[in-house]
This record gives sequence, structure tokens and C-alpha cells, in this order.
Amino acid sequence: MILEGNQQRKTAHKLTRGNRENTDSFLRQPILKKMQINTTKKIFIASILGVGLLTGGCGSFPNESAEAESQSPRGRQEADSGVPVDASIARTGMLREEPEYTGTTTPFRTVSLRSRVEGQLLALNVDVGDAVKQGQIIAQIDDALLRTAQNQAEAELAALKSEVARTNAQISNARAQVERLRAELVQAQADSQRQQQLLKEGAIAQQVAQQSRTESLTAAQSLRAAQETVRTEQQALAAAQGRVVAQQAVVAEAKERRSYSKLTSPVTGVVLEKITEPGNLLQAGNEVVRLGDFSRVKVVVQLSELELGKIRLGQSVKVRLDAFANQTYTGQVTRISPAADTTARLIPVEVVISNSDRKIGSGLLARVNFETQTQARVIIPETALQGRDGGARTDQQKQNTTASSSSAQSPNSNRQGTVFVVAQTGEKATVTERTVTLGERSDGNVEVLSGLQPGEKFVTRSGKPLKDRSIVRLSILSEQQS
Repeated sequence: MILEGNQQRKTAHKLTRGNRENTDSFLRQPILKKMQINTTKKIFIASILGVGLLTGGCGSFPNESAEAESQSPRGRQEADSGVPVDASIARTGMLREEPEYTGTTTPFRTVSLRSRVEGQLLALNVDVGDAVKQGQIIAQIDDALLRTAQNQAEAELAALKSEVARTNAQISNARAQVERLRAELVQAQADSQRQQQLLKEGAIAQQVAQQSRTESLTAAQSLRAAQETVRTEQQALAAAQGRVVAQQAVVAEAKERRSYSKLTSPVTGVVLEKITEPGNLLQAGNEVVRLGDFSRVKVVVQLSELELGKIRLGQSVKVRLDAFANQTYTGQVTRISPAADTTARLIPVEVVISNSDRKIGSGLLARVNFETQTQARVIIPETALQGRDGGARTDQQKQNTTASSSSAQSPNSNRQGTVFVVAQTGEKATVTERTVTLGERSDGNVEVLSGLQPGEKFVTRSGKPLKDRSIVRLSILSEQQS
């Protein structure tokens, strides 16, 4: 009985301890879950803070470093040595980089060499990529028919020239006849006058005097006929000479057409493409080769209508080629298209660059920068601008500044602002409050038109508000004079 009672007590003790452990496990589960949730929250918050520090390192780290330095025990101990600030050196530059346009190089001009006569292509003396000079014979076309036509024209010309020579001889004979008849007429007239005088004196019969007069009239009529013959022969000579001139033109045309059988390069350049091969029959107008003039190179870029107002004919441009990355070429705007693309609203602008060494080929990627007359000015970050009270900008003012810099040009251009210029004598540094005239703003920077000279050191961020003649202490992030 005693053993059974002890056994029952042991069993009851085990049950009681098991129930208590189950109860404790049940009670600990919410607590563990809560601890896990808290741990997860802490990890999440730490991650967000880490990302914030990384992403804001460039913009906020200098300010936080300056503020942290001022709020640290060491900063409080060294408060009398000056306000911790970050400083930079003023430099000139461009507020916005000029946009870069891309295009492709093409020859200054492309010439299509075509056949001007019909015939079989006998020879083609060049290949793609070969350099040719102006007047160089590139191809030969069969000229058998052209040579025959030229020979016929020359033979006809020779016949006409022979006719002219014969007519000239006839004219010479006619003129000699005229001179002979003129002499006979003079003699007949003299004999007639003498016979008339003898008739008056009664020395001769009237019949003899009348016969002498008739001979004089006949001689005059023969002279007029000979003179008319001369005029007729002269007219025939003029017609024959006209036919000679016309035939000479035919011969010249035949020679010219025969010269077309030799295809010569009209420019000094490079063979871009072969269109046909020797053995093919060509018709007048068929293309044989395509030539490119690379004495200069063209690049066509597309500009928007908003940018067109900044471009003018003859404007100098800078051109870079990916194929020659270490070299910059100077080009010139030679043509601005009067018509824009109706869909993209882009206007083609043609730029020409010199290529005297023929190094630049066709199809190369070109990057074009149009030079503008914009003057380089002092550029400072907008965070360097101080509030109206002469102290550092508040967080709200910095947010407003950031919002205003999102546009390319602020409506507050040419307004005034305040910066603190650092003057350092030995180990001691002080700041001077200075009013500056501001220009355009862009990407968190602002132009300084006047009031700050290049090379001067100015405060970009400060641990606490500054005043004129305040003593400052430059942080390790401050830019030093080189």
C-alpha cells in the first residue's frame, strides 16, 4: 500500500511538472514572436538608415560632418577656435554642357560614272577602294562602230574640201576671163572712138565705123557675163564651205562620241562601288562605277526646331570620330535644310570637315558639338548661397533651392544672393559676407555674374549660421589651394 501511494505521488508530480512546462511554453510563444518582430523592425530601420546614408553621402555628408564636428565634445571644446565649415574654390565653367549630336560621315560629293554610248564593256581598270585621279581612264568600251562612223565622217569632209578647192579654181579662171574681157572692151571702145572720128573727117565709110561700135558693145556684154559667172562661182564656193563646216562638226561629234568609249574619272576620289563587270553590254546611261570625293567629308545631324535658332551658316563646330578618338576636327555648317521632317520635327544640318590626308572614310560615327558664344562664368553650388539674415540656409530653404534648380533656367536669374568668402591668415580663417549677382540655375548649380572672382575660397556648408567677420575652422572636406 505504501509503495502504491509513493508511485501515485511520483506520477502526479510528473504530470504536474509536464503541465507546468507546457503552460510555460505556451506563455513564452507570444513573447518570442514579439521579440522576433522587434528584431526584424530594428534590422529594417537600420537598413533604411544605411541606404539613406549611402545615397545622401555626396550631398548631406559634408554638412552632417560639419554639424557633427560642431556638436561633438571636441567641437564644444574647440568652439572658441571657430565655426566648422566646408569650403570650395571658385572656378569658371559652363553651367550646362552643350548637347552632342551624332551623324555618319559621307563623301563631300558622290559621282556616278555612266556610259554615254552603247557598246560592250571591254575592260574595267579599278576595284572598290582604289584611289583615282581626275582624268584617269577607268574603263574601255568597244569603239569599233564609233571608229567606223568617224572614218565615214572624215571621208565626207575630205570630199567637201575637194569640192571647195575645185570651186576656188573655177572662180580663179572666171576672174582671169573677166580681166581679159575687160582689156578687150577697153581696146574695142578705143577703136570705136577712133573710127567715129575718122567717119567725121570722111576718111572711112560709115559701115566701118558702125562695125567698130558693134564690137565695142559685144565686148562689154561678154565682160558682164564673165563677171556674173564669177559671182555664181563665189556663191557655190560659199555653199561648199558651209558644207565643209557642217561636216567638220560631224567629224568632231564622231570623235567626241568615240572618246566616250574611254570612261575617265571626273574627280579625284575613291571607288565606292562597281556596278557592272567587263563583258556586259552597256546602253547609253548605264552606271559603271560610283566614285566618292573625300577631299572633304560631310556629316548630317538632325536638330530640333527649338535648337535651330542657335545655329547659323558658316558656324564653326567641333567633330569627334570614334575611329580617331584622340583627335578633334573643326568643321563648318554649310547647309541648313529649309524643310523639317513632318513626323519627328527634326531639321537636317550639314557639317563639312576638311580631309586633306584622306584618312576619314565613309560611314564612320561622328559626334558634333556646335560652338556657342556663351561666356564661361563662375559656377558655385546653390547650397553656398546664404539666407537674408547672413546665416546658413535652413532645411526648408535648401529644399526650395533644390526644387528651383530642376528647371534649366530659373525665373530668378540676375538676382542677388549672399556668399561667405574665406580669408585665411596663418592658422586663423575668417569669412566676409559678400553680395553676388546670380545668373542661370541648373542641376543644383548657379552662375555668379559678379561679386566672386575665380580662385577665391567660399563657404559651401557651415555647422551653424555665420556672420560677417566670423572665425571659422575649415573641415577636412574643404578644398585646398593647389
